[in-house]
Amino acid sequence: MKIKGIIREELMTLPELRDELLTIESARLEKGKEMSYEFRKSIEHANQLSHSSREKSKELVEILQKQEKISPEVAYRLVNTMPKTKDEVRAIFTKDKYAHTAEEIDAIIELILTHY
Repeated sequence: MKIKGIIREELMTLPELRDELLTIESARLEKGKEMSYEFRKSIEHANQLSHSSREKSKELVEILQKQEKISPEVAYRLVNTMPKTKDEVRAIFTKDKYAHTAEEIDAIIELILTHY
């Protein structure tokens, strides 16, 4: 399958992606089209890695974006990976230009665990 071009690009959480893929799947099934291996694997991957509902993940992204040192890209990465340890959070912040204190990291983990 060749990709001809990018139509649009936007940040989304895994639960949003899962819902979008399922919508596409149902539309293809109605038309009688066959699902490619890659498409089926994408749905399977999104199902396995989606940790919450679309609404909860969107709410958590909004809460994280309100934090002072968290960019939208990092907020989406945090929601998609749902880190549970300080090392996992630090790994997400490796390319970030801000230094985060242990208290800030603990607060992020607490936010994630309360919305999990």
